[in-house]
Amino acid sequence: MKFVTVILLVTLLLGILEASSQTKHIRKKRAWIIDSFSIEEEHPGPFPYEIGKVDVDRDDVGFALHGKGVDEEPKNMLTIHQEKGIIYVLGKIDYERYKILRLTFEAKNKSNMMVDTKLGVEITITDINDHAPEFQMKVYETTIEESLSQGQHVLVVFAHDDDQPNTPNSTFTYRIVSVTPKTPDVEFYIEQNGVISFKGCLDYEKAEKYSILVEAKDHGEVVKLASTCTVIVNIMDKNNHLPKIIGRTGTGKVMERDSGKTVLRLHVEDKDAKNTKAWRAKYTIYGDEDNHFKIETDPETNDGILIVQKPLDFEEGPQRNLSISVENQDPYFSCQVKRKTSTGLWTVTNIGGASGAGLIPQPMTQKVTIIVEDINDPPTFTHRIKEVMVSENVAVGHLLEQFTAVDLDLKYTNEFEYIKGDDPGDWVTVDSKTGQILTAKTLDRESPYVVNNTYTVTLMAIDKGKPPMSATATLTIHLKDENDNLPHLQMDTMDMCLSDEPTVGSITATDLDEAPYSGPFHFELLGDVKDKWLLDPAYGTTVNLVKSKTVFSGQHDLLVKISDTQGEFSVQNLTITVCECSVSYNCQIRSATSTQIGGSAIGIMIGALLLLMGILLLLLLISCGREKSAIQIDHGSGVYLIPSNIETPGTDCKVPAALLQVQNGDVVTSHITSTKTDTLQPIKMSQQSTLQSSFRGMSSFSQSGKGSYQFQRGNSLYRSLPIQSLSRSSRYQGSTFSRNYSTYRGDSLLMRHEAINTLLSKRIYSIQAPGEELSDYQPHCYAYEGDSMIDPYLDAISIPESEFSLDKLLDLGPRFNNLAAICRPAPTAP
Repeated sequence: MKFVTVILLVTLLLGILEASSQTKHIRKKRAWIIDSFSIEEEHPGPFPYEIGKVDVDRDDVGFALHGKGVDEEPKNMLTIHQEKGIIYVLGKIDYERYKILRLTFEAKNKSNMMVDTKLGVEITITDINDHAPEFQMKVYETTIEESLSQGQHVLVVFAHDDDQPNTPNSTFTYRIVSVTPKTPDVEFYIEQNGVISFKGCLDYEKAEKYSILVEAKDHGEVVKLASTCTVIVNIMDKNNHLPKIIGRTGTGKVMERDSGKTVLRLHVEDKDAKNTKAWRAKYTIYGDEDNHFKIETDPETNDGILIVQKPLDFEEGPQRNLSISVENQDPYFSCQVKRKTSTGLWTVTNIGGASGAGLIPQPMTQKVTIIVEDINDPPTFTHRIKEVMVSENVAVGHLLEQFTAVDLDLKYTNEFEYIKGDDPGDWVTVDSKTGQILTAKTLDRESPYVVNNTYTVTLMAIDKGKPPMSATATLTIHLKDENDNLPHLQMDTMDMCLSDEPTVGSITATDLDEAPYSGPFHFELLGDVKDKWLLDPAYGTTVNLVKSKTVFSGQHDLLVKISDTQGEFSVQNLTITVCECSVSYNCQIRSATSTQIGGSAIGIMIGALLLLMGILLLLLLISCGREKSAIQIDHGSGVYLIPSNIETPGTDCKVPAALLQVQNGDVVTSHITSTKTDTLQPIKMSQQSTLQSSFRGMSSFSQSGKGSYQFQRGNSLYRSLPIQSLSRSSRYQGSTFSRNYSTYRGDSLLMRHEAINTLLSKRIYSIQAPGEELSDYQPHCYAYEGDSMIDPYLDAISIPESEFSLDKLLDLGPRFNNLAAICRPAPTAP
């Protein structure tokens, strides 16, 4: 009615508007008659078919239709005749997708094709029963325990119908079509909310699984539609069968003192599912108060394995009587149907299980007798552990303790042999008959075998059974201390720094004895220590040693008397090294460095002294002119004296020069004067061959600078050696002549007898003039005291730090003979 009223109001309003807009035309009153339309879903046709017509009182109106079903989804389902206003259906329409089609009718004036009127129209789609109820799942599956009580929910199923709600087409009913397998004591039922339950008692042994076919059917008036699903219910076996002992195997015997051995096996049977808790057996032992046995379940056979876990003693009884019961890991339950009813739940009897109701039957019990076989038991000590206190240094043979052993085995007498076990210091002896322990050596509390003033000895008693058995006992000896050790210094060496003020160092004493036979100690310095060394304080474990500023550097040996609290004392040597600590506080490192430097200095001094003595001896021989026998020189050793830089005054002896030139067969010699100029003078021809042989093979040799050298092969042969080079030459032994001639490949030729004579003569002449003893060079400082650097031009000489004795000059070896022979002039003819 509301819809018709709206249409009439709209028509009236449109008529008024048109009359006012067209003043020249007089319109007639129009009557619109619109019927209500409906379409049945899934109408089979044939198509198109008419569902209604629009009636008007004018002939000059054309119709058009727009909206759902025409030019909106679902498109091309409706159409209208433009002249007659008849509405046609062109195809099937699904109610579940389109329940109402909203459209617009347009009335157009044929003269100008202008829209005269627009009306809204709804076409209702009527539902038919074209959908059956659908379950959420085609197959449902669940698992329930066999002990589940009746009336409890097993599973819930759910279905849905897409037809129009709250109509017979969408209303449906659940029902159980079939149950497979069918068992007499179980009935499944379903409620209209989809809950499935059962009546009666489940039995795993009768049915391990149920397959239930469930139907949902609607209440359609024309046709009724239905669908089904399958519900699978798995039954989990629970313990509704008690295990039964059906036999046993094994000897049932055990040797005393055995453990971990299997005595017997109990065999059981159980009708519940294998390898489930309802089948797995659980055993309990009764009559084993001392827990000598345990029983385990074989996981494969379900047998009970009886094991000895604690050794048995035959003397406590030759047999053991046990009772063993068996039950399952799951609690027992039972369900029996007493009466079936047409409505409601059945009458059943439940025992145990989840409800815990009823009287549960007792598990099966088996009596077992275990035979204990006797063997030789080991003896036992009446006291396995004893302690004794004794003073150290007790006399040898002192009785410390006595042990006694007994044997409870009735087969053997109490005759044992006592022997010593562990005795790390071999300090005791054991009487094999009586078990007495006596001292064999002096006991020393300070021994490394003593720990916390205790010394441990073990003792064994061995019986005469077969096989022999033994027992062990322990004796702990507590040693009381005696004053049998003297105090001594913990460190007998120390370093102290050289200083203008008194310096302090610490000395510590120790005593292996304990109080009151040890510290604190009294220290005392013995010997001549006045104004040099003192102790402050002189009492304690660690005291201060004070060094006065008058103590010089070096090594000092002190005697320290140390007395313990009982007046026992010892005299200890204390070595103190005093050194300069400006570079290093460790005097041992300083001593090593000083030793190296001091050895080099002493080596230089000895070398200089030897050279000086050789020169003096040579000058003495030249000046005196007495005829002396020549000293034999060993030329085969290849060792010759080379120039050394010594600061020794010369002599007044004149030595002929030995510089020469060989030119065209003439030999010229050079005389050296105090002005150090060289002039060439002829020398004897007998020397020419020697000189030429000395420089044979030398093509040339030159050196730049003052006093250059030049040697040339040919008609002329020149040789010149400067004084400066001779004075700077380093002290070397062997075949090396001078570091300045390192490039000279044939330097060994210069070491021949004539060359040595020339060099020595020139050196002696250079230092013989008064006031010019040191030639042109001042003494050279190679190193300072305390400096660890070594001159790179000097060989390292290691000489122990000891006082140099002049007696060493009495045995200088063959090298000094060479020097004496060179310096001695040749004997003159009579």
